[in-house]
This record gives sequence, C-alpha cells and structure tokens, in this order.
Amino acid sequence: MSARLLQRVLKEREREPDISISASTEEESDSPPATVPARNPFDLLDDQEDEEEGETSIDQTSNANTEHDAPQADKLSSVPAVTNHKSKKKKKKSKDKHAQVPKVPQDEKSLDSILEDLSLTPNPNPSKVSEAGHNNRGKLAASMSVLAVDPKHLKAENELRKIFGSKVVNSFQNQNPGSSSAGMRNMHGARRGVHNPRKTVLVTPMAYWPRWDGSLSMELIETKNGINYFRYVPSDSYRHAQEIFEAAKAANDLNSIARVLQHYPYHLDSLLTFADLYRYSGEHQASADAVAKCLFALECAFHPLFSPLNINSGTNRQLKYTHDINKTLFKALFSHMRAMDRRGCHRSALEVCKFLLSLDSDDPMGSLFCIDYFALRAQEYTWLERFIEEYNCDTSLWLFPNFTYSLPIARFYIERDGKDLEASSDKASALELMKQALMLHPLVLDKIVSKAPLKDAVWAQILRNVFFGSAKAGGPTLEHLINIYVERSYIMWRFPELQNLLKQAALEVVEIVKGGGTEARDWVCVRKEAFSSDKNEYSHLMVSDFSDTVPTLPPEELRPFMLGPEMAAGVPEGMIEEGDVIPERLRVPRDVAGRNPAIVFLESLLPWVDYGVVDRDGNDDDFDHDGEGGNDVDN
Repeated sequence: MSARLLQRVLKEREREPDISISASTEEESDSPPATVPARNPFDLLDDQEDEEEGETSIDQTSNANTEHDAPQADKLSSVPAVTNHKSKKKKKKSKDKHAQVPKVPQDEKSLDSILEDLSLTPNPNPSKVSEAGHNNRGKLAASMSVLAVDPKHLKAENELRKIFGSKVVNSFQNQNPGSSSAGMRNMHGARRGVHNPRKTVLVTPMAYWPRWDGSLSMELIETKNGINYFRYVPSDSYRHAQEIFEAAKAANDLNSIARVLQHYPYHLDSLLTFADLYRYSGEHQASADAVAKCLFALECAFHPLFSPLNINSGTNRQLKYTHDINKTLFKALFSHMRAMDRRGCHRSALEVCKFLLSLDSDDPMGSLFCIDYFALRAQEYTWLERFIEEYNCDTSLWLFPNFTYSLPIARFYIERDGKDLEASSDKASALELMKQALMLHPLVLDKIVSKAPLKDAVWAQILRNVFFGSAKAGGPTLEHLINIYVERSYIMWRFPELQNLLKQAALEVVEIVKGGGTEARDWVCVRKEAFSSDKNEYSHLMVSDFSDTVPTLPPEELRPFMLGPEMAAGVPEGMIEEGDVIPERLRVPRDVAGRNPAIVFLESLLPWVDYGVVDRDGNDDDFDHDGEGGNDVDN
C-alpha cells in the first residue's frame, strides 16, 4: 500500500466517530431509524473503479443496510463478491432503462404505415412534418456535418486548373489581367508600390482592388444551444454611403451610384447593382468581378469565430437572413454560385451552396432546390445520398420533387460505377426509386418531356395514359417547386442513359396502374398529406433565379437610367462634398471593342477601371516604356 492510500485510509477511520454520532442523533428523532455504514477501507485501493462507479455508489449505500450488520471480518473476506454484485447491478439497471423506453402506438402512424408497406427507406417519418417543425430546427444543428465545406474545391480557379490544366489557365490569366482569376501576380509583374491584398477563402482578390477600408464589421449577438448567432454592423461612413445610394436608387440615377463607388469602393449594394447591370447586358465576367469584390469585403469583416471552414459540423454559427444588413452576403453568395455554375465549375458551386445553406437553417435563398443539381453535375453521388438521409428540415427531403428525382439518378450512377454497393445493398434500386418518384410526382414527367425535350414516340404513348395525362400538382406549393426543379435540372434528362431509366420506370408504372394496384393511390395520399397547404409557401423564390437563361437588356433601355451631370441633384446636397479627393489606384486596362457603349460609359466612372489613352504615336500614356504606370498606387 502506498503512503497516499494509507493516509486516505486513516482519514476514513477518523471520520467513523462523527458518523456514529450522527447516526445516534437520527435514532432519537421521530423519523424512521437509518444506520450509516462505515466505509470499507480496502475499497479505497480500487480508485479507478470507484471513479467509474461514482453514480451508482449512492444507490449501493442506501440498499446495503443489511450487509453492514455482519462482522467486519466477513466483509473483508467477501470483497470480490461485492465487486461481482456491482457488475450485476449495472447490468440490471441497463436492462431497466431499455425496458422503460416508451413505444409509439401504431395507431398514430397512419402515413408511416403506408410508407413502410411501400418500402420507402429514404423518407423517415414524413407524417410528423406538421407536428415537429420547430423540433426539427433544434435537431438541425446536430445534423449539419454533411455541409462541411472543402477549401480545396471552394475556388473556381482550382477546378478550372483540374479541368483544363494549369498551362491553359495561366495563359488565359496572362491574356486577361482583369479577370477575377488573374490574381495579383498577373498585374504587370511585381509593380513597385502595389499593396498585398488580404488573403481570403471565398475569392481571390486582385491587385488593383483598393485596400479594405473597414467600413463593415461583424458582432456576436448571442449563443443558444451551442450555436453562435452573428450580425454585420456598418460603420458611420457606410451608413452615410447607404443614404446616398438610397437617394440615387429612388431617382434611378446610375451615375450617382457610380459616384458612390468612387468614394466608397466597398459599398455592397452599389457593387451588386452594377453586377446586375453587367449581367443583364451580357457582361458576365464584369458581373462576376463585381460580386467577387463584394464577397471580399464581406469576408474581411468576418468575426474571428465566424468562418466558412470552422463550421464544425455546421452547428457553431448562424447568420440570420432576417437582419437586413446580413442579406447582402446571401445575395452575393447566390450570384457567385450561379456565376461558377455558368463557367462549368460545378464542384465549386456545390461548396458555395453548402456554405450558403449552413448560414441560415430557414434557407431563405432556396439552396435546397439547387444543391442536388450541383451534386449530380459534380458527380458527388454518394454525398447526395448522405445529405438526403442526414439533413433535417421541416419536411422530409425525399418528398421534394428535386430530391425525389435526383436520388434515383445518384443511385443509378452508383450502381453503374460499382461504388459503395456493399454499404447500400439494403437500399432500393435506381429503378424502384424512379418508379416511386413517378408515382409521387407524375406531373414532372410531362414537364420534362416538353422542356428537355424528349422527342421519342414512346413518350407520347406514355403521356396518353390517364395517370400521366391528367396528372396535377396538387397545390400551389408543389406546382411551384416542380417548376423550379424542371427549370433547374431539365438538362440532366438529355443524357441517353437517364432517358432509358426514366422510360423503363414510366412503362412499369403504366402497367401497375392498368393492373389496378393500390400502390399508385397510396402515393397520391402521401403527396396530399405532405403538401396540403392551399398557399404557396415558396412564393419568395423566383423560377428565373434557377434558370441558366439570363435576359439581356438592350442599350436603349439603359438610357433613361443614365442621367447627365445636371441630374445629379437627385443626391441630397452635402452628402458628397465637392472638395473630396478620390485617391488614384492601380487600374486594370480594359478593351472597349465590340462592347455595349452604355455599359462602357458607366464602367468608365468606376475608380478602378481604366481604358488607357493612346497618343498619336500609338503609345499608351498610362504606362511608361519601362513598364511602370503613370498613376500613383494606393498606399
């Protein structure tokens, strides 16, 4: 026995008289007699076992009164027996805990019983959607590990290098120094006086961007259930710029908005306004650059506890859309995601969509209705299955039309490639999932045939069947979601292998309907109960926001918004002082050949854009012959 343990034994023996006195006092009282047993000194030798059984020692002391009536010698000889008795009590308690788990009555599972009969494995408990909507919000924080962002795939430049090779991408960057992927190393080499832009995760800043002015910051509002809630906080100068922007917006004065950017180059609403202007005018690269500049400013303002990469299962931070100042980040991320999808960087778009969805569990931008498309285009089939199974929301994901049809596609490619077959051997096949999708949302087939389009004669024969020919959405919410899915993912059904899968499943569904089976009617009941609202719950989502088609704005439509200098009075006097000096910055030269003249005019007002001045000898006045620029750089 060590000296430390011997001291503990002696201390326990010194405490025995105090215990006997307290026991005699309790006997004199009116309460029932209770004897406090003396602690066995040899039990102290097993310190580790006592620490593990700390929770059960109190119950053992209260239930062992009869054992302490025996002599001390008998107790010493029976120490091993006491240890065995403890382990038996442990087992007994564990059995009692399992026995006390309440069982859910079968009568309360009306819809669950239907789904169980239909062998619907990917859709757990859809009947409890309306009852447990708020409870799922709390469970959402525990199931967000599937939204972890991979930094290697977050930037489009990395994916472009993977697709085309580094030589091709570097050659394009050298030829287009103004592109967002050029980075600062392409801006005429290492120019003297150029500041090093702050490194960010979401975008790659360019050298000609001005320094971050610190006009925004982020604060921690509160912490609930282990989740930190944040909000952007504008500075006084940013509020001043916002007032100018609102006045210019009310007057439809794009010149004044451009002047706001001259004085406040990181004003977010002004940047997004010009991004939309570029996009509607067909200047997609300029639009992407404006959005990237906006994201750079937003990331520079991140709180130290807020990051796209430290989401730790996606549960430790939320940025609610309900705060007006936070909405800019959601809009910029959504535009950035669409721009990367247009460039063919689907994996990068998927990572941005994960980040966007993890910001707010309410999903104000409708990320749920395009994340499956990005996963399929990025060939992340296993991840998509995992996302459908693990992500919690107000409704079972498998009931939404986009996931109903995307899941069998993912299962089809997994089966074809032979990946993860052992782990998914108990799941339904791609053909069975496609049949369930067609019976759950038959209206999708008609819309896909006309949108893709599918011109095979067999599709006309299938649509003549009463089940598909007279199919209806069943409510405004479901009809809106079907339109969004078809607009977003119709291109997937141009692949011949998926057309064959859809055709085979549709023909089997026709045979089931002709056979008079009840399976199709059961799926109708599932659809009616899941989407029973008479109100469009997703009316805030525009179908055009999920389309690859971008409407163009002709030059004559821009002229009413391009007011002359005499119309600048739309901005309240005194907001921008006449004596303000705009510091000159490193500017990116741009080509004006073949571009929209109205866009070129508005773009020329921006402080970081320069078209160069060519003299009679054909030399560029903005740059000296030794490569040094004539403009001073921002220090």
